Amino acid sequence: MADITRRFGWRHLRSAPTAHIRHHRRGRLTHDGPGLSFWYRSLSAALSEVPVDDRELAMAFHARTADFQDVTVQATVTYRISDPAEAAARLDFSVHPDTGVWRAAPLEQIATLLTETAQQHSLDVLARTPLATALVDGVATVRERVATGLAAEPRLPATGIDVVAVRVVAIRPEAEVERALRTPAREQIQQEADRSVYERRAVAVERERTIAENELASKIELARREEQLVDQRGTNARREAEEKSAADGVRAAAEAARTVRLARAEAEAAREVGAARAEAQAAWLRAHADVDPGTLHALAATRLAENLPRIDSLTLSPDVLTGLLARLGRPEPEERA
Repeated sequence: MADITRRFGWRHLRSAPTAHIRHHRRGRLTHDGPGLSFWYRSLSAALSEVPVDDRELAMAFHARTADFQDVTVQATVTYRISDPAEAAARLDFSVHPDTGVWRAAPLEQIATLLTETAQQHSLDVLARTPLATALVDGVATVRERVATGLAAEPRLPATGIDVVAVRVVAIRPEAEVERALRTPAREQIQQEADRSVYERRAVAVERERTIAENELASKIELARREEQLVDQRGTNARREAEEKSAADGVRAAAEAARTVRLARAEAEAAREVGAARAEAQAAWLRAHADVDPGTLHALAATRLAENLPRIDSLTLSPDVLTGLLARLGRPEPEERA
């Protein structure tokens, strides 16, 4: 909106560079261009202000697909007024000479024109498109169709309007339909998650089974090693017993041989001793064969006395002594007084 000030019955207008001002006085065009600044009298001036900058028009409307499903189309159209003279001639861009406010609503008329045109082409293309296709490829299709339709609309060039860009933000179905459409994908995602969980559990079970098998194999190997150890210990024990038995046999044989040799030697020695004793006895007997019996008795008594215990004193009666002497062939002793 232009900036208008009052000075002594005159008005001064100062516009922005993006606003095209057309000033008519008494039916003649006196000022025409963007960013103007001039003095005028309000009673004789007719002012028009046409914006020439790019403007964004957001729109949202409902449509129905080929399978009779309601969808909402959200789009944005960028446009600008390329011919302010044509626009001012076709639409009411006049402003109040004292306040600078538009007397009508020209931008709303342009928005209605663009929205209805875009909606018409969107409805036309969506009415022949199923819901699933519209949700997948509908954005690009609707955008191309709306851009083509706006470019071919004859009222826009006649009004001095150029469409700069068309953007379709989204095509959304109703909330219930959208939830229903999301259900298979969610179920599939949940199934994938469950399958991942099952696969992870299966891998865990497989790993536990592998660990158990490894432990069992280790135990079996350990038992086999223990069996080998027991067998080896038994073999060693048997070998040790056999070696010990063989050693004992050798030792016993050697001891027996030594005992036999010793017995033989002792027997030989006994025979030698016996023979020597027999020879000595025979010689003794031969030596005493010619001796009288008394002498032999004395020798026997002497030998007997040698083998008797020690006797400190012996008392003999006269009878015994007389008999003994008589045997020995000696005179009897005289009796003592």
